[in-house]
Amino acid sequence: MDTTVENAIRPHLEQVFERQRKRSLELRHDTIVDRLNRLRKLESWIQAHRERIKEAVHKDFMKPLLEVDTSEIYPVLTELRHTIDHLDQWMRPKKIDATLAYVGTRSEIQYEPKGVCLIIAPWNFPFNLCLGPLVSCIAAGNTAVIKPSELTPNTSRFLKVMMGEIFEQELVAVVEGAADISQALLDFPFDHIFFTGSPAVGKLVMKAASRHLSSVTLELGGKSPTIIDSSANLNDAAKRIAFGKFLNNGQTCIAPDYVLIEESVKEEFVNKLRREIQNMFGDGNEINEQSTSYARIVNAKHFHRVNDLLKDAIERGVKVEQLGPINPETNFMAPVILVDAPSNSKVMEEEIFGPLLPVVSFVKRDRVLEHINQRPKPLAMYIFTKRRPFIEYILQNTSAGGVCINECVLQFTHPNLPFGGVNNSGIGKSHGYHGFLAFSNEKPVLRQKSGWSGPYLLHPPYSSKMKRIVDVLLRWF
Repeated sequence: MDTTVENAIRPHLEQVFERQRKRSLELRHDTIVDRLNRLRKLESWIQAHRERIKEAVHKDFMKPLLEVDTSEIYPVLTELRHTIDHLDQWMRPKKIDATLAYVGTRSEIQYEPKGVCLIIAPWNFPFNLCLGPLVSCIAAGNTAVIKPSELTPNTSRFLKVMMGEIFEQELVAVVEGAADISQALLDFPFDHIFFTGSPAVGKLVMKAASRHLSSVTLELGGKSPTIIDSSANLNDAAKRIAFGKFLNNGQTCIAPDYVLIEESVKEEFVNKLRREIQNMFGDGNEINEQSTSYARIVNAKHFHRVNDLLKDAIERGVKVEQLGPINPETNFMAPVILVDAPSNSKVMEEEIFGPLLPVVSFVKRDRVLEHINQRPKPLAMYIFTKRRPFIEYILQNTSAGGVCINECVLQFTHPNLPFGGVNNSGIGKSHGYHGFLAFSNEKPVLRQKSGWSGPYLLHPPYSSKMKRIVDVLLRWF
């Protein structure tokens, strides 16, 4: 980090952290009413300022206004309402039954706040992926420092104003800035860090967290496969994959990254997919910059990154089944379908995070496992089939953060399902009860009665009598 920047920002960050640390100790005495009031205040503010939210996100990458409603605002409101409805149940200590060896004791798990938390949010869903973790953080009784992405500056500025209107800075503070600000924040001993972003940056966050042994939730990504066999309903598959892939211009961590399809139905599926793309994003015509249903790539850097992936695939002989307008001046790229991309092409090696969809055929199902298992474990996997044995075969022989059968991306918005990756695609889970747990310390409490108790039998001095007791214990208990 630049020394000048560090000298300028460090005192402010220290002040914010210390004020939140002090407040976090006070929050340990809050009641459920206090937490619910904060959540309801947040919900009311979002409802009252919906248009402001939509305007801010739209300015950053021309995201369609209705898409802001459905993919940014709705998931947050769902998370809020689900949490408000169930928080009383989640906060209650959980009674734990005693085994025979612990007869006479009473045990429970108490859920206490972790303390001061850092939320580092990404640019692709700058409102949703900032506010979702914040809901769980507040529900668990913590304070939060939020670092939104500098790649979506309008939403970032808006979030700072928004939080200033809802919460005092001792409870929720927004710190704007580039990567050097994130690095400065990671120097502080946060009690929990919630990061959403790429595996490469996730490794840096985890390394920084290790200096203070801060717990982490890492929501990362990877190459999420979609598998289609010959029994699948191809109309459904085309419609749902087109939506899941090209929503947000493909800039979605759980978007289908590539399709593995049985050779006998490949051509039919590609034709149906082309029609669905045109119907969704081009009103039945060619998709162009006049489309009000299609977002843009976030900035020039990412546009050129995706365009380079496309150029590399073409140079390696991929068959381009759909290629629309591309405008580097406006970061516009229409959906692209690439058939039979070589395994050594960049689109098959790197997470795409853009509107390119490789389609690769297979004949034998073993080839599906090779494609998936030779890569790091993905955040999501999608299976389209009517054959239950095929579903079980894929589920039992692969690993992924989450799976949808005959559907795409809906697992993210299900309030009762844990969301998160595995290994390279993430650590820890979020959403609903699982998000509450991520920001809580599950503290076991065991209560023993006064006077004589069973453990006395195992206290020194060690004797032949105790040996007989231990032999019974090891054999039967």
